[in-house]
Amino acid sequence: MMRSLYSGVSGLKTHQVKMDVIGNNIANVNTVAYKSQSITFSELMYQTTQAASGPNEATGTAGRNAKQIGLGSTSGAISTAITQQGSTQTTGNAFDLRITGNAFFVVSNGSGNYFTRDGSFYVDAVGNLAMSSTGYNVMGWLPQTDPQTGQVSIVQDSVKKLQILSAENMTSEPQATTKATITGILDKNDSNVVGTNGKAVNMSFYDNLGYSYTAKYTIHGTDEEGIYVMKLNDVIDSNNDSILDKFDATIFTGTDSSGAEANAVKNAQYTIADAYEITDKLKVKYNGTEHTVVIDANGNVDMSNDANKAAATTFAAAYGYDDPEEFFNLTVDMGNNTYEKIGKVLSAATDKYGSYTYTFPTGSDPATETRKVFSGATDRTADGNVLNVDGYKTAAGSAIKISYDQGTGKFTGINGSTATTAFNLSLKPQVETSANPFEDIEIDMSASLNFNNEETSTISAKSGDDKGFGTGCALGKMTGVSIQNNGMIYGAYDNGQTKLLGQIAVASFSNASGLEKEGDNLYKATMNSGEFDGIGIDVTSEGGYLSTGVLEMSNVDLSSEFTEMITTQRGFQANSRIITVSDTLLEELVNLKR
Repeated sequence: MMRSLYSGVSGLKTHQVKMDVIGNNIANVNTVAYKSQSITFSELMYQTTQAASGPNEATGTAGRNAKQIGLGSTSGAISTAITQQGSTQTTGNAFDLRITGNAFFVVSNGSGNYFTRDGSFYVDAVGNLAMSSTGYNVMGWLPQTDPQTGQVSIVQDSVKKLQILSAENMTSEPQATTKATITGILDKNDSNVVGTNGKAVNMSFYDNLGYSYTAKYTIHGTDEEGIYVMKLNDVIDSNNDSILDKFDATIFTGTDSSGAEANAVKNAQYTIADAYEITDKLKVKYNGTEHTVVIDANGNVDMSNDANKAAATTFAAAYGYDDPEEFFNLTVDMGNNTYEKIGKVLSAATDKYGSYTYTFPTGSDPATETRKVFSGATDRTADGNVLNVDGYKTAAGSAIKISYDQGTGKFTGINGSTATTAFNLSLKPQVETSANPFEDIEIDMSASLNFNNEETSTISAKSGDDKGFGTGCALGKMTGVSIQNNGMIYGAYDNGQTKLLGQIAVASFSNASGLEKEGDNLYKATMNSGEFDGIGIDVTSEGGYLSTGVLEMSNVDLSSEFTEMITTQRGFQANSRIITVSDTLLEELVNLKR
């Protein structure tokens, strides 16, 4: 009889624990990403008053079952519905995230990692993505730039805090234009094409400091069908000031000793003005006498005392600083009937004194040889073939030939080469430095056409290739942040660029139910859940994904909880009756003495 009293007590205790679980579930019915719990009961223990026995053929008796009296119940297990997804709550906050799938966000308090399904995040004062309820940092992977290709990508190594709104990320660095495309129709009967002014084609581009410029080209018709001449006339900055210095890009043409035409420089180099003011930019010498080159408004070159050139025994081209005596030159000695191809004005180092290096550009002979010239007008003599200089023109007046197939109207090549569909715009400073802000721009003409378009040409130039790469841009300020369904975080900027800021990592466990609750919507890994490797996974690798502007709600089902509460109440009530009835029986037993 006493056993029934204690069985009733154990039943009361067990149902009390179940009521505690139900109460906690109902209390967290509106807790973000809360996972409901359930409890199961198990028998406490049994008192065996008679052991079981088997049949006995000798005595002819049958076997008997054991006689066992139970001593009550106890809590068997408390389980968490960790994989049961909660409903979706829309918040509109860009940093509120919901995981679809069985993974967990990784957060850290600086000394250890914790895990949560609560995706209510914010950005703190220093730009870290953090958990709203605890302030713990959200962990993930940071972008890295390949030094060879410049490509930015995520490397999934050990998780780190995501400082997505750092001072560095608030702006997007300017980028120099490296690609351009000329498209549209070039009509040979266009009055601009056949006229002296030519068809204007302007191309906007950026240097790597974010300053914008416009290259002004014109296309002119020729006497040959399908052949046109395209030349660069000027490059202007955003203030409409020219940055081309025509003196420093002079080409010398003439004849060699056999009378054949020779070009001192085969390919034009465009030189740009910079902070260095050079008064006597270009000089030539005949027989040791200096002559200053004059370029008129039409780009034609004249030279004082020009008649002396026929009797010249030495020829030198040089450019110098404000002091005419401090110029640097290459000298050709014609007295021994030799010549070295010269003519492109070459750039010196930034320092006015000491040694300076001139490098012959590609297209001249020798192509790779270097000359060292020293402050003061020290000459360097070189050998080669005889050249009589008899004509001059500026680089800005130089041109390329572009050709089109007369049968199809499609672009075929540049300067007679069918394999060449693009040419470069290469801008170099007067004084060569390591900080040249310009990149060579490859201008692709393969998409241009030569058709009849009612005497109207639509040909135009734009920065970037046909896929939009290499356009260049100015400095950009952040206008927003977006988070992709794979956890990639991108910044958007007012210069049209986007920047990869990081990726949110998640953790997955072989037995997520084995995680230990820590409060504040946090879980901790245990031996039974499986350990976290410190790296994490991409949320999409297991079929999950992230949603922004929404949160996961509690998965508590109130109807089930109320039903469980009713059965718990009745169970508790029934167990209390065991105690009262047992007490009544004991009372009757005591009353037998009367």
